[in-house]
Amino acid sequence: MASVLSAKLSRTGREAGAFFVSSAALLLVPAIAVAVTGPGANDPAIITGQGRVVDGDTLDVGPTRVRLEGIDAPELAQTCRTATGERWGCGKASAAFLRALVQQKGLACDRTGSDLYHRALATCFEDGADINEAMVRAGMAWAFVRYSKVYVAVEADARGRKVGVWQGPAEAPWDFRHAEWQVAETAAPSGCAIKGNISSHGRIYHMPWSPWYGRVKIDESCGERWFCSEAEALAAGWRPAAAN
Repeated sequence: MASVLSAKLSRTGREAGAFFVSSAALLLVPAIAVAVTGPGANDPAIITGQGRVVDGDTLDVGPTRVRLEGIDAPELAQTCRTATGERWGCGKASAAFLRALVQQKGLACDRTGSDLYHRALATCFEDGADINEAMVRAGMAWAFVRYSKVYVAVEADARGRKVGVWQGPAEAPWDFRHAEWQVAETAAPSGCAIKGNISSHGRIYHMPWSPWYGRVKIDESCGERWFCSEAEALAAGWRPAAAN
């Protein structure tokens, strides 16, 4: 734990580039929401435990779902290109890389808040090493400059070395999500492209960039429905699919 706190102190000023988006803005923009609230009074400042990977920037640490702060990994369904133009599954590769970093290892995550999905926003460490930074340094995630500039220099280094997503033309995850939304809303009623599915797992909504989005069919006669925003889906009692 001492090594974690030491690493935490070395990051003085990192949070200066972060900012919070209001819930009102979420109603207007169909974008992925990250920073929403600061940590609650009962939320632990440091989350510890073994990590189980959900995707390239999300993992479960013990019972807590954690969104790695300051980075944005390619979506699971996203592909990138090699230097010769061949497509490769960078989204799945990013998740696999994170899995290799955290598998069977004890993590300590410095929590700074929660997002719209009630995930903890945190920087995670393994024996003092910054996992968030490692993802960007390997070219397996972008610096999420919309919310933080902490890893901008690390990303520039990865770009220069042409590693990971930088080995060829790369589409940022936020641009991928925007493009997927635009395609989906042309086929969705009234442009409301979020699918509210009901299954044995409960009420789950799928964003257009979810790997299961194309397979989900909405049957409004069974209570399933379309949503125009994530805020609307959450308010109606639906929860996000794991890979949203």
